[in-house]
Amino acid sequence: MPSPVAPADLVLCGTILTVDAGQPTAEALAVREGRIVAVGNRAEVAGWVGEHTDVREVDGCIMPGFVEAHGHPLMEAVALSGRIVDIRPVTLAKADAVLAAIRDEVAKRGADGAFLNGWDPLLQNGLPEPTLAWLDGLAPETPLVIVHNSGHKAFFNSAAARRAGLTRDTPDPKGAKYGRAADGELDGTAEETGAVFPLLGDAISASDYPEMLAAECARLNRAGLTTCSEMAFDPMFRPLLAQLHDQLTVRLRTYEMSTAALHTDAGPFEGDDMVRQVGIKIWVDGSPWVGNIDLTFPYLDTDATRTIGVVPGSCGHANYTREQLAEIVGTFFPQGWQLACHVHGDAGVDTILDVYQEALGRWPRKDHRLRLEHVGAITPEQLRRAHSLGVTCSLFVDHLHYWGDVLVDGLFGPEHGGRWMPAGSAVATGMRISLHNDPPVTPEEPLRNISVAVTRTAPSGRVLGPEERLTVEQGIRAQTIDAAWQLFADDVIGSLEVGKYADLVIVSADPRTTDPQRIADLEVQATFLAGEQVHPKPG
Repeated sequence: MPSPVAPADLVLCGTILTVDAGQPTAEALAVREGRIVAVGNRAEVAGWVGEHTDVREVDGCIMPGFVEAHGHPLMEAVALSGRIVDIRPVTLAKADAVLAAIRDEVAKRGADGAFLNGWDPLLQNGLPEPTLAWLDGLAPETPLVIVHNSGHKAFFNSAAARRAGLTRDTPDPKGAKYGRAADGELDGTAEETGAVFPLLGDAISASDYPEMLAAECARLNRAGLTTCSEMAFDPMFRPLLAQLHDQLTVRLRTYEMSTAALHTDAGPFEGDDMVRQVGIKIWVDGSPWVGNIDLTFPYLDTDATRTIGVVPGSCGHANYTREQLAEIVGTFFPQGWQLACHVHGDAGVDTILDVYQEALGRWPRKDHRLRLEHVGAITPEQLRRAHSLGVTCSLFVDHLHYWGDVLVDGLFGPEHGGRWMPAGSAVATGMRISLHNDPPVTPEEPLRNISVAVTRTAPSGRVLGPEERLTVEQGIRAQTIDAAWQLFADDVIGSLEVGKYADLVIVSADPRTTDPQRIADLEVQATFLAGEQVHPKPG
């Protein structure tokens, strides 16, 4: 170990999981000016201790800061603010409580409009069908918008349509649509981002946003997260991020939403180690909870599928044609962009892999890290094909914790629902995967992701697809270094190695020696970004 030129600012001693294959565990690490300068046993690190070094003995487990490879922090900052009421099942489990919250918000907001997020009839049993007539009855004169928990659908009343300038003649955005009655009039539904976002314009105030984003960063830090992607980046946030850059306590990697204009004013990898735009986002299909994912097999005909409006025998559908997807990929990939493509249905996976393969043949790139997001129904054969193309997957395993029983009993049956989110098959190919929460769909809970990936336990207690379980070590990698790799950030974060930023989390026990069912219950005791404690805030 070379002699330090100056003492460290911080030295941590205890059980350290580095997630560095060359040195998986350590007893101490030293930090100077935000970077790790030493990792090893106590004797090796002792030389970095000076008169003013903050030396801490840690009664817990030190790990790399967790990485959310598929999040929406810029929108979650609004969705979980006081301006939009949180009615997600994790907040309000019962239908009566949801309906009371809607009535209360309509009365409170009046002409300003009521916005609520988290409607989920699959988990909140007893919710009525949110028809336009029902919405207009709740709010005859003032705007009302209710966003489905998936984020892929919204329900709006006539006043909200007028406020947003929507009429029967409004064209459907590319890759999205407004529902229409038999006579062509709007029916109060909007599917996919391009149709949902315009309804939320009044919920975002530039003057209130700095406080909202600070609260979001604190929320992420409490979960042990130090890096988060923004998978639906709108360029309107760029000036705000520039303004708030030095106040952030979470690194952001942004993926701009592909638009009909097929244009971005940013360049690939523009930014710095705190905020960097790395990709373009596409939505091949929608959400299993809405009924619009692109499958080769049909949804079951059950009370659950009828509740979400699935026509018996439906295999869902895609948002784009193959030609439209090829146009998007063919525009951005040759410019050097990474593409991240939301896709749940196996038919949709085939389509986007065809498009990716064609693009790679025309514009070869050695290290493209093309991504597939969520991939609930992806098959082992498709995973092998994806890996052979150098495509990587980010899996939403938390689906099993919340909707596991619904997947099997209500939507897809044991054959398809039981092996939903096949993480084991993915890593068996050699693929580097990540686990994510897609917040605010589910809360930021990286430790639960690891637990779910290892146990695959549904709410009823049954194990779904035991052959698809990960080891604890694989789960940790998928929430740290491999997630960082997907974001093109593994050179500076994701493991505790000399030269990398001291982004780390201290949890109450070593996940490797914890009952896998209890990993989700481990406490995040502290979170550090570049060696500075950001949770809990000192003082």
